[in-house]
Amino acid sequence: MIAEPPLAGLAHQSVNASGGSVPVYFSAAFAVVGFVVARRRPRNPLGWIILAVGGFFALSEDASFYVVAAYRLRHGGLPLGWVALLAQPAWAPAIVLLGLVVLLFPDGRLPSARWRWLLWAYLGLAALWAVGTVAVTVYAIAGHLTGVDSGGNLLLFDHPAGWAVWWGVINDLFFPLLALGWLVSVAAQALSYRRAAGERRQQLKWVLSGSVLAGVSLATAAGDPFGRSAPREILAVVAFLGMLSIPVSMGVAILKYRLYDIDRVISRTLSYAIITGLLVGVYAGLVLLATQVLRLHSTVAVAAATLAAAALFSPVRRRVQRAVDRRFNRARYDADQTIAAFAGRLKDGVDLDAVREDLAGVVQAALEPAHVSVWMRRG
Repeated sequence: MIAEPPLAGLAHQSVNASGGSVPVYFSAAFAVVGFVVARRRPRNPLGWIILAVGGFFALSEDASFYVVAAYRLRHGGLPLGWVALLAQPAWAPAIVLLGLVVLLFPDGRLPSARWRWLLWAYLGLAALWAVGTVAVTVYAIAGHLTGVDSGGNLLLFDHPAGWAVWWGVINDLFFPLLALGWLVSVAAQALSYRRAAGERRQQLKWVLSGSVLAGVSLATAAGDPFGRSAPREILAVVAFLGMLSIPVSMGVAILKYRLYDIDRVISRTLSYAIITGLLVGVYAGLVLLATQVLRLHSTVAVAAATLAAAALFSPVRRRVQRAVDRRFNRARYDADQTIAAFAGRLKDGVDLDAVREDLAGVVQAALEPAHVSVWMRRG
């Protein structure tokens, strides 16, 4: 990742816009989360897999920049260009490993033994595809078919010819099957969510929330309402930052850091998004009303609309927050029922560790304190 800025300068490209892979901050987020999880939970394979995702993406970014500089700008004038060509398809194993993260979340184990067939089928197809990309790259280097696009991808990948035709068939099959495997993995986690309780349910809720935020961010950017303009560039950055919610939410869920804060995070995110939309609508409506209907001076209209939006903020926030909490943070309103349910479970509780975790969860859900500690007298 440190090598990316000079390599991007060598290729005359932006460090955040490598056409062959993903922006540097996206791979950096996976690398940081993977490093922290692997260090704190070394026996959980997900930390190492997430770290490998960041590493493969970074390798692909570096190779993409160098390939562009070597074969598009210098026309083969840089040394070791063939090494960069071999490393550039490192995005392939990164994509494969992302699918494994979804299937094995949160403890590195399959949801049940019957999912083994899906794991082996997925790995077999992925291995064939990944090995095929390396074989086609070697074929291109040996045959001097080293034409590349602006992202550093071999043109032979887009239009397989000669010996590489077979890989084109595999490539056409791989991505639909990859998407199907991901959907099945998500379905497995959804089924697990319905059966889960306690920490497991909160872990799945974190990842689901991060995935929804990432999906909304990408959908917003894909709408392209501004064309090629400064707002469009800002929207693209916001979309990629939204994608960072996936590795961050996974890290929080695996490490169980502030795990029970997810309901509060969801309610606050939704409430402030609704408040922002309402106030922006009120502001725009008042400005249009004052300038187009009442024919007031634009400066006066903007000032009046700003004051009105500021005056509405507190009452709107209270009402919206109450409505959102009632739907998405219901435990805050059901403290009595929560405590009664805990008392019922306590009658049959024999595991002190389980009782302690359950107690902390109930207090967190009912009172939402900033910090919870449970002191137990020994002896």
